[in-house]
Amino acid sequence: MAVRAPSSDLPIALENASVSVGALTILDRISLAFSPGTPTVLIGPNGSGKTTLIRLAMGLIEPTSGRITFGGRERVPPLRRAIVFQRPAMLRRSAAANIAYAMAAAGIDRARRPGRIEELLALVGLTGFGERPARRLSGGEQQRLALARALARDPEVLFLDEPTASLDPAATKAVEDVVQAVVARGIKVVMSTHDLGEARRLAGDIVLMHRGRVIESTTAAEFFSTPKTQEARRFVAGELLV
Repeated sequence: MAVRAPSSDLPIALENASVSVGALTILDRISLAFSPGTPTVLIGPNGSGKTTLIRLAMGLIEPTSGRITFGGRERVPPLRRAIVFQRPAMLRRSAAANIAYAMAAAGIDRARRPGRIEELLALVGLTGFGERPARRLSGGEQQRLALARALARDPEVLFLDEPTASLDPAATKAVEDVVQAVVARGIKVVMSTHDLGEARRLAGDIVLMHRGRVIESTTAAEFFSTPKTQEARRFVAGELLV
């Protein structure tokens, strides 16, 4: 009897998807696909809909209208997706125990956990931090621990919501190094940022959002060299989009 390969959640495809709360439209008829490959970086001013789009693609919310599919299927449990928020909550326990909790939630065999915890701590540059209280780590260290915790379930796609927004340059570089290591392992990364420098450093593809709509979606090289819309040209030039 042949062993069936697990289905992929990729591509994640949004088809004319909108999200509304009462009379307020947060995402307006988004048609977009996240496919395997280099990181997709969402950029745009605060309030443009980046966080809501990430939550929608993760499966935390459903579209008010339109549809979203995961590898061609609808309403797929997020077993192969993981997310790290801008300010992740740390459990009141050690760094290693935070990762162990995520492994238990993902149903990972108990015998595998100790070795996997050490591997993940090394991946995020926290070797030797396992017994430290998670809430006493610095902001950058907590963000990297949150990355390790998200990676505990071996996701196929990792969503990051402005993971470096409140970090200093050294901590930002440490997080970006982890993101690049994750990408090198073949995990699809979809992240939001308002930092154009970070987008230039990490993005393979760029999605510019404004007022809940996708203004431009293209390769990073094309976006930064020849932006096609007036909004994109203004944003690249450092002007404010209001």
